[in-house]
Amino acid sequence: MELGEQLSRQRVKHIVSSYQLEGNEAETFNSSLEDLLRAYSAPLIELALVEVLVDSWLQVPMAKGCRFLTKVQEHLKAWEGQEIVSAIAPEQFQQITGLDPTPIFGPTGMPASQPPIRPLM
Repeated sequence: MELGEQLSRQRVKHIVSSYQLEGNEAETFNSSLEDLLRAYSAPLIELALVEVLVDSWLQVPMAKGCRFLTKVQEHLKAWEGQEIVSAIAPEQFQQITGLDPTPIFGPTGMPASQPPIRPLM
């Protein structure tokens, strides 16, 4: 695994651990997360995690574990083959994750190797 790919995976794992998204299903959650990392790019997974996280804050109790990851996968599938328009701005992404938004939104707010991710705002 290349260094860049390792860093991308670490970013995803940082988001998961920061918000304890695996819940009480760590082994199953991590296995499902690995499946997603094989199927989708880590930056897309990061963005999907954050978008589902923000949506989940409105639900009590907040979904975690495999239920949360199922919502992330549904989000990713909805984006397949189309331009990605994000409800999250780069600045919000950084505030929520504590991570640099550039790998997700690119230096100009658009990624170089994927369909454009545009904030709605």
